[in-house]
Amino acid sequence: MTDPVTPSTPARPKGPAGRLLALWFGTALWKRILLGLVLGVAAGLVLQERSADIKWLGDAFVRLIRMLVVPLVFVTIVAGVAAMAEPRRLGAIGLKTIGLYFGLMLIASALGLAIGTVLQPGLGVDLSAAVPVVTGAPPPPFAETLMNIIPLNPIAAMGSGDVLAVIFFALLLGIGILVVGAPADPLRRVFDAGSAVMLQITYFVMEMAPFGVFALIAWVTGTSGPAAFVSVFKLALCVVIGCAVQTLLVHGGLIRLLARLPVRPFFRDVTDAIVVAFTTSSSSATLPVAMRVAQRNLGISPTVASTTLPIGVTLSMDGTAMYVALLAMFAAQVFGVDLSMADYLMVILTTTLVAIGTAPVPSASLFILAAVLSVIGINAEQTALIVGFILPFDRPLDMMRTVPNCTSDLSVAVVVARSENELDVASYLARPVE
Repeated sequence: MTDPVTPSTPARPKGPAGRLLALWFGTALWKRILLGLVLGVAAGLVLQERSADIKWLGDAFVRLIRMLVVPLVFVTIVAGVAAMAEPRRLGAIGLKTIGLYFGLMLIASALGLAIGTVLQPGLGVDLSAAVPVVTGAPPPPFAETLMNIIPLNPIAAMGSGDVLAVIFFALLLGIGILVVGAPADPLRRVFDAGSAVMLQITYFVMEMAPFGVFALIAWVTGTSGPAAFVSVFKLALCVVIGCAVQTLLVHGGLIRLLARLPVRPFFRDVTDAIVVAFTTSSSSATLPVAMRVAQRNLGISPTVASTTLPIGVTLSMDGTAMYVALLAMFAAQVFGVDLSMADYLMVILTTTLVAIGTAPVPSASLFILAAVLSVIGINAEQTALIVGFILPFDRPLDMMRTVPNCTSDLSVAVVVARSENELDVASYLARPVE
């Protein structure tokens, strides 16, 4: 596969406007995104409810990156698999990736329970003002979830955005090209070029990120406001601590211990993806940015990046696992349910399995909560009260827990690339060129 080509700097007008543009494009993208975030908070506090009038700009940015997800996943997986020298390497990469994702979610679930046990965010909480929210149909059986991975119509799966089904078909197509060999070289080159083009389009779309972040943060701040956290302050604090521990200690430890690399370059180089994850609250929407930073900043080969990251979008939900386990402890404390060690283990296992099937979209974790709470004897009516209490404040909490979802994907990609000798260590250690 060819690496994405960094576009040449376009000619800019002279004079004050030219100098302003030169300053803007000469500033690292992550700095521009953080500037948009800070200005968005200020604008939200000033505009308050009127901030909804500029939300369309953020929605347009989210639509742009969502537009890229399915074609990017499809062409990069096909190109990545087809570029492997040996078919058996696909199995090795896949097993390592899935094993690491599953292990990290188990840790995240246990972390959520541990934080809830120590800080006890549910003690003394009054749900009398909460409006019950029905959580909908229970998640489908595990066998049905597996069956749905096989698309009846690959084109329809792409049209509906069924990422797991798209991944399945892309893997089969890539394996077919790999096994056929030389006669399939023209098709291999088509997908190779398509992958480079999609990553280049991602580069263009990311130039909209500072404006999209500004509008989305202004809307969240203006409509929710700092006061929105008063009644759920302790729970919000637990979420912040859990996300920080999972991101910095668990994922950072993965980089240090398994990849045997310094942690600082990793967190420095994935800032763009973290900010987009935080702003959009969507792992799926973050995928194009994650693909870009994985290859351009972290030195991960296109072969590994195109395999591990799309799988992570649907299977790796560390933030969701931590949050749902924390809410299970929160609910147990609210309703006075004493949990045994067996209950703890069942919550960890159930949360991990349910998190795997969570849609990578905002607030999806709240609507799979019933499956976990039923394990500890909390009924549907009580679950509806918990969801009704949390839902008005869930957007800011969702923004925080999307960050460990993103860093999980990228840390696993680094570890797998390192183990497969598909990581350019010099690129990983160097500062990215903006």
